[in-house]
Amino acid sequence: MTIRTDPVTIADAARLAGLRRVRAIAWGHVGSAVLIVGFVLWVARAFALGQIGWSYVGEFLFVPAILRGVWATLLMSVCAMALGMAVGLVLAVGRLSPAVVPRVASGAYTWLFRGVPVILQLLIWFNLALIFPHIVLPGVRTIRTVDLMTPFLSALLGLGLNQGAYIGEILRAGLQSIDRGQYEAAEMVGMTRMVALRRIILPQALRVVIPPLGNEFINMIKLTSLASMIQYPEVLHNAETIYYANTRVIELLIVAGFWYLMIVTVLSPLQHMLERRLAKGTH
Repeated sequence: MTIRTDPVTIADAARLAGLRRVRAIAWGHVGSAVLIVGFVLWVARAFALGQIGWSYVGEFLFVPAILRGVWATLLMSVCAMALGMAVGLVLAVGRLSPAVVPRVASGAYTWLFRGVPVILQLLIWFNLALIFPHIVLPGVRTIRTVDLMTPFLSALLGLGLNQGAYIGEILRAGLQSIDRGQYEAAEMVGMTRMVALRRIILPQALRVVIPPLGNEFINMIKLTSLASMIQYPEVLHNAETIYYANTRVIELLIVAGFWYLMIVTVLSPLQHMLERRLAKGTH
């Protein structure tokens, strides 16, 4: 006859013997906690005692110019991300194409836009009239480039086309994560490559790429601050315009930082909810 015995842990043995379990003190954890709390208190004390007019922070937090800047930041983020998604999808399909020309062209685009700083791209688009004085639409009209390249359009092209290079790599990785058998099954039922991509591959890849795409969108919120260099009226630019007049520099920078933080705080839980919703579809 076989007698089955359950494993007894050290804690169970100590409890049965009437001994009191003593936890060892993790001095490394205690030390790191003390350092973190000390650093936070030091920073809080510096802000409390620094030459900051907190009344001005509250005063300018909801002024119309700042709220217009918040709206402009959100608008640019959504538009640039949409452009980046469209460009990124084309690049991802091109990188995975069996044809040489689309592969090389997509790779060259990614190499160029990932290699040039975003602020430089924005300045080039904003000063495009120095290279192309006029934009000619054959049979329609000729437009002066200086009139066409407004701060909004320059920021949209600079941020969106740059974002497309990164999104293209994210989508490429997502498409490559799908088993090759999915493509072969689609071909067997008579689907073309594009139909299979739209109906079968992309819906599955979406579950993989949503987390990094969410991070890219949150990063785009902060990246729009670079558009202040070309006079796009996002929240940082409007804050700068105000402190140029009243010299309350740090107060207006805190106001701008507050709004960036609030936007990210609202968007982060929405991203996590979307990720959980898509994850349920995998079970």
